[in-house]
Amino acid sequence: NLTSVLEFRLLGFSNNPDCQILLFTVFLVIYVLTILGNIIIISVVTLEPQLHSPMYEFLKNLSFLEICYTTTVVPKMLANLLAKRKSISFSGCMAQLYYFVSLGATECYLLAVMAYDRFLAVCEPLHYDVVMTPESCTRLAVGSWVTGVLTGFLPCLMVSRLNFCSYDLINHFFCDISPLLKLSCSDTTATEAVIFTLSLLVLSSCFLLTLLSYLLIILNILKIPSASGKRTTFSTCSSHLMVVTIYYGTMISTYVRPIYNLSSELNKAVSVLYTVVTPLLNPVIYSLRNKAFKKALEK
Repeated sequence: NLTSVLEFRLLGFSNNPDCQILLFTVFLVIYVLTILGNIIIISVVTLEPQLHSPMYEFLKNLSFLEICYTTTVVPKMLANLLAKRKSISFSGCMAQLYYFVSLGATECYLLAVMAYDRFLAVCEPLHYDVVMTPESCTRLAVGSWVTGVLTGFLPCLMVSRLNFCSYDLINHFFCDISPLLKLSCSDTTATEAVIFTLSLLVLSSCFLLTLLSYLLIILNILKIPSASGKRTTFSTCSSHLMVVTIYYGTMISTYVRPIYNLSSELNKAVSVLYTVVTPLLNPVIYSLRNKAFKKALEK
């Protein structure tokens, strides 16, 4: 009964036409706002000389990453919400899986780098300009992208080598690891173990580095004598901390646990948070809570 699968069918969210139209409208609006918001961030940081600092260069990288990340999933999801046959080719599925994993890993590395940048700015201000030079800033950004690209190879390779029998219905709205492993008729024990270990290493290490950076920042803030000084210093990091909390909370709850324990409906709901909602929150949080950026935007 072993056959070569040429395409998969995506179950998506609902078979109710009215519900699908409503979801299409909501997700389309969010997607357009996400693209416009992140393009505005990239444009303002590029055009305003006062924002040519490591923090905003990392923010520009994060905005470009969010555009790529959400575009990997949302356009196909929107098309399938209106299509009668909700399908994706095998090669298209593997490509989507690779870009999704690679860009997700890149975001983990980039958020950790941004936390390190804020740690230097708050805790080591006298050494900041010496350590965070334009060259080191570029190396950290490029290193995050390259490491993320390399991280996506192994999971995608292992999933693509699995056997998929005649049943080709993926209970998800995109080609994620968990539903593909459940769909396979091969023994996925080794694949699950490798992917779980890789997810644990990437997510946990980046999360712990980020958490350590903010713990040191908070301890440093507590030493500031004036209340206004504490508020000013913490406000520079609070927006980044909000993005980190939402992103890592949803990703760790999904991937740093055994695959077979995941509920399909819960998996889809959580996936919406980090593929659709979080990329929108990035421009909203950074633009509304950053005085320097708002002044540059007005200018």
